[in-house]
Amino acid sequence: MRSPERRGIVVSETESVDSRGSEENSPSRKSFMRKLGPGLITGVSDDDPSGIATYSQAGAQFGYSMLWAALFSYPLMTAMQEISARLGRVTGRGIAANMRRFSPPLLLYSVVSLLCVASIFNLGADLGAMGAATQLLIGGSTTPYVVFFALISLLLQIYIPYTSYAKYLKWLTLAVLSYVVTAFVVHVPWPEALRATFFPSFSFDAKYCATLTAVLGTTISPYLFFWQASQEVEEVRVNQAEQALKQSPHQAAEQFERIRADTWFGMAVSNIVAYFIILTAASTLHGNGVLDVQTSAQAAKALQPIAGRFAFVLFAAGIVGTGLLAVPVLAGAAAYSVAETFKWRGSLQRKPHQAKRFYGALTAATLIGLSLNLVKVDPIRALFWSAIINGVVAVPVMIVVMMLSANRKVMGEFSIPILLKTIGWIATSAMFLAAVAMFVTLRH
Repeated sequence: MRSPERRGIVVSETESVDSRGSEENSPSRKSFMRKLGPGLITGVSDDDPSGIATYSQAGAQFGYSMLWAALFSYPLMTAMQEISARLGRVTGRGIAANMRRFSPPLLLYSVVSLLCVASIFNLGADLGAMGAATQLLIGGSTTPYVVFFALISLLLQIYIPYTSYAKYLKWLTLAVLSYVVTAFVVHVPWPEALRATFFPSFSFDAKYCATLTAVLGTTISPYLFFWQASQEVEEVRVNQAEQALKQSPHQAAEQFERIRADTWFGMAVSNIVAYFIILTAASTLHGNGVLDVQTSAQAAKALQPIAGRFAFVLFAAGIVGTGLLAVPVLAGAAAYSVAETFKWRGSLQRKPHQAKRFYGALTAATLIGLSLNLVKVDPIRALFWSAIINGVVAVPVMIVVMMLSANRKVMGEFSIPILLKTIGWIATSAMFLAAVAMFVTLRH
């Protein structure tokens, strides 16, 4: 039997539900923190270095007029992540595994292929941004830093069991606090910022539409759906007292409550951080005429002469911290999807010799992402094409997730409630319109 230390971070205890008593139901901070796991990690990994670059660019180019997007996207991304989590917990299978059972093979292979390409491009861009940020902080050449971050991330995933590794990822989520702190270091005209937040101003300018599309695409990314569903499956695997809810329906009320709290809190952290990045860039860069920021490292560097050394260090260090969290999520999402597609043993809890092909896919994703930096692929172009592919693949993935989660053959008695279904389809429609707007913009 596994010792208590080897249980999942969502911390569904090995005792029965009744034996938890009042501790689990108490409103204590400790009880709430035990509920946080896949949702928190997924949400914070959404603020990866490429996301930081997108949010910084939005604030630098358009000032406070893009702040409303962080508020608007919150219920949409949260609903999609909760639906993905429910799909994994109810069925005991990830999204690709459910697609393999209930979707045409051509759709499965197409979606997983696009997901892997987008994740690898994103991973490579994040590694490059982490290396550039480290160079800004301590000097030297970027390439050794990029190689170091790629290898250390890969080795940690391979040789540290999921239950332990997930705890480290959970602590890494604290890195995003640097962006909240940065916003309070610089001067912010709060009345103007709050007015732009709650009273949106739209523009049909091509650059504005393209940037808005990028912000939504960065926030609602398909790899996050696959990752969170797969992490719920991992939680079932590593907790002996738990099963997929289709086999253990008496656990449903408790697990849905835990998923809801974990997901809504995790996505709130994600969008609050996105909001403060846009706010910081608008208050400093845009306010001082710095309108062209292409990467997160450029944003950090441009911040120093305007906001001071302390703000610069916080911003740059945050890039490294969020990258350390995002890289394993990107590689893991690709590896899980491939393993589920071909019915391989796929689990971060297994030792390398027990899941050779899964870890092979994980290694390949990381090394290909690394190679994009070694062959000097333009990181700005990598970010651009990553956003394009994410925007394209998000729509069919969201449609598939919505169809699966509403299918009683897949979900049994636990098909998603009407409110989640409504918000999920609104999110899908919004991403479809964003993808259309992106292609219209590209033509111009």
